[in-house]
Amino acid sequence: MAISDRLVRYLGSTKNLVGSAGGLAGLGLHFTGLAGPYWPLIVVGLYGAGALAAPPQRVTLVIDDTVARTGRLRADLDGLLARAGEHRLPAEARERVDVIASVLRDVLLRSDVLSDSPDLMYEVSRAVRTDLPTSLETYLNLPRWYAVRRTGHGTAGEELIAQLDLITASVMRTAEAVYDADHRRMRDHTRYLRDREPDDDLGSPPRAG
Repeated sequence: MAISDRLVRYLGSTKNLVGSAGGLAGLGLHFTGLAGPYWPLIVVGLYGAGALAAPPQRVTLVIDDTVARTGRLRADLDGLLARAGEHRLPAEARERVDVIASVLRDVLLRSDVLSDSPDLMYEVSRAVRTDLPTSLETYLNLPRWYAVRRTGHGTAGEELIAQLDLITASVMRTAEAVYDADHRRMRDHTRYLRDREPDDDLGSPPRAG
């Protein structure tokens, strides 16, 4: 099995790809009649030269668990929403939960950005595993009569709405930070497109012919 794994890795390696390109060049010389009777040796030699000249494969020892972590967070979020959906929630609260879940699902698709930012990953994880479940669980554990009872601080439902608004603001800030890198790349590309064009050509129609 170990030999088979090494063989599979080598077949996809840069050395094999470059060597194969050299071997194909040798075959091209043979088909054009330039390699002579020793063309097999030329093919092998060009393959070997290409494989030796190719840069070595980069050693990767650090395991990036971001994709697995975002997958677990998505599963936790889906499980939380399914369990909460089995219980009563005020309509306004349910609307806010849907918005929060939608934003979090979008952010969790960007494992490429989250892998480079432990702070953003922490914010997403905290929203999914602490902030949102704590608010929903505390409210849902209240008796219904108490949840709608108005005190000097308002109802428990109003308190839940206030908490969900704060969570919404937090996940929105996290999402903005995640997508800010894409926006910067867009601005950089706009600047590049402008800089490569002469000023007098901006806004003028393309020349015919």
